[in-house]
Parts: sequence; structure tokens; C-alpha cells
Amino acid sequence: MKLSRRSWLKKGALASAGLALADRANWSMAATDRMDKNFPLLPGEETYRDYLNEPAYVARLSSNENPFGPSPKAKEAFVSALDDAFLYPSKYRAALVDTIADLEGVTPDHILLGAGSSELLDAGAKVFGKGGKIVAADPTYASLVRSAERYGGEWVKVPLDKSLDHDLETMDFKVGSDVSLVYLCNPNNPTAKAMTGAQIQAFCSSVADKVPVFVDEAYLDFVKDPKADSTVECIRKGKNVIVARTFSKVHAFAGLRVGYCIGQPDVIRKMAFEGPRNTLSGPSMSAARASLLDTDFVKYAVDKTVEGKQMVYGFLDKKGIEYFPSDTNFVFFPIQMEGDDFRRKMLEKGVSLKSWKIGSQNYCRVSMGKLEDLELFGKAFNQVV
Repeated sequence: MKLSRRSWLKKGALASAGLALADRANWSMAATDRMDKNFPLLPGEETYRDYLNEPAYVARLSSNENPFGPSPKAKEAFVSALDDAFLYPSKYRAALVDTIADLEGVTPDHILLGAGSSELLDAGAKVFGKGGKIVAADPTYASLVRSAERYGGEWVKVPLDKSLDHDLETMDFKVGSDVSLVYLCNPNNPTAKAMTGAQIQAFCSSVADKVPVFVDEAYLDFVKDPKADSTVECIRKGKNVIVARTFSKVHAFAGLRVGYCIGQPDVIRKMAFEGPRNTLSGPSMSAARASLLDTDFVKYAVDKTVEGKQMVYGFLDKKGIEYFPSDTNFVFFPIQMEGDDFRRKMLEKGVSLKSWKIGSQNYCRVSMGKLEDLELFGKAFNQVV
């Protein structure tokens, strides 16, 4: 029977879904094996603690994904690029790099692509973490510093201040001759709080004269003025700053795995040697470029996220629970029970989320989802708290 292009794509998508389920099962088994043997989970595997116990339906509010995308234009670009899937994707790589460089006001040799930001954070850990000390906040998104520890590096932890903001003065003070990198996540994960452009740019400009500064800007699209709050301006001025971005959040590419780094060309070359090499597919890069240029979709995704946050704020206001206004696609707030117990009870009611303990206080981090998922969160939250 002759297959139409639409039928072929549909069958291919179903086959891919089967492979994805098998891959998830294999990863889950690996994570279970590590837990059973008391081995530490690798960065990125922590989520499988929840996935292993998911009920038949779950509101996935634990991984800061964007349930409203990808952009229709990104999907169209992905499908169109399938015709070239037999070719190595150099033209798609060049087109994406050139587009990023134009948008960021740098030359293409300032750009390094990777499968999401995970590969890029790991490359940074390899270049700067081997035997060195990395100054970073605690808590923060710890993928880079955990990877550095595996390579023989040390995480110099600087606790967040009483407002759960970065203590930049102490971080600067900690930078000594044995420090090889300063790492910042802005906006920070899990607290959802952002440093202003003037604040972080002044810090990076000063500290980068002593040691490289790596800034993870995964959630920057959700702040009011992303360009003003980015530290790419420091790179344009020649400072030794590295910025990581991912398409996994506002662009909804968590499953397509696209990200990039911006840095000085000599640093980018070192990271390229240690890190990702041609790990992105042509369709993924074509879709990423289309999504970058689809500013209407980005605005739509941000607006839907704001709508979801307002709903969650309403749930918390009714309970009299204080929360931190969020500069991301998740909300962080204190809870008055043990985090693991809270997370387990919410999961039993079909809601997957994350918990943290900072000092003696437990916190919940709930990702934004579709309104029906957030309604399920509100219903479960009223029953559990």
C-alpha cells in the first residue's frame, strides 16, 4: 500500500513515541537501580523519582515545561526539514547560529549550540571545574556544579540571603586565587526570583576581571524586559562572561533538546572541544530558528504563563500563604509540612511538583501548566494543606 506523506509522518511519529516510551522505561530502570543501590542520581534524573510513581493521569507541574507549544511555525519548520534528514545538518546549524548571533549582537564565533542547556552546562563544568572551585548560590539550579564535582571540582556554596536573593557581596568576597568560575542562575531556580540587569551586569563586569562568570538564563524570557536583564551586554563589551540559554522553557522544546551558549570566542572553542559536537538534528535546529523568530508565539506563551501564575497566587491568597512574585514559569512558596510528605500526597491526587528545604523551612515549587492542570493543583492543595 502506498503511503502518503501525511500517513508516513504519522506512522513515524507513532514509532518515535514507542521508542520514547522505551527510552523512558530504560531511564526509569536506571534511576531505580541507582536508588535501590543508594547511588546518587545523576543531574537530570531526579525527576524520575516522581515519574516512577505517577498515577494514570498526572498534572505535570514539576519540570517547568511549557504545555502550550511548540510554536505552529516551529512545527512546520520541523516537518519541512525532514526531507533533508538524510543530509548532515550543517546548513541548519549555520542558519540557527547566524540568527542567534544577529539577535544577540555578536559574531557567530561567540555561539555554541547544544542539546538543551544540559550539554552546555556540563561543558562549562569540564572546562572550569576540573580541580577548581566554583562559587555558586545555594540553593540554585545545580547541574553545572554537580557535574564539576564529578570532575574533581568543588562547589563553594553561598547561601541565599533572608529574602532568598543572591548574596552577591559574599560571592564576590569568596572569589580567591583558587576559584575557577562563578556560576549564577538568573532568574534563579527554584526561587523564581531575578536580579535586575543593572545589578547583575555590574557584578559580572567586576568579577569577570578576576574569574569567568557563567550565567544560566533559562528563564529570562519570562522577566518583564529580557534584553535589559540579560548579561550578554557584558560579553559584547569583551568581558569573560558565558551565558547559557535553552529552548526547553518558553519555546516548549524540552523534548526536542536545543540550547546555546554565548561567550568570548576562545572560551567557546574550549567548551566546544570538551562538550557537544553535532548533537542536534536538522529538524530540531530548523524548528528552533523558526521559534526564535516567532515573537507572537513567545508573547502568547508568556501571557498564558502569567495567567497561570495569577491563578496560583489566588489559591495561595485564599490560604493566607505568602509567596514570592515569580519572574519565571513556576511559583515558589513555603509549606508547613515535610516536603517529601507534601509531594507524595499531592502526587497521590494526580499532581506532580517539587519541594525544597532551605534552613528549617520547607517550600513547594509548582510549574505553570494548562488551566485545567492548575485547577487540579488547587483542588488537591486544598485537600492536602
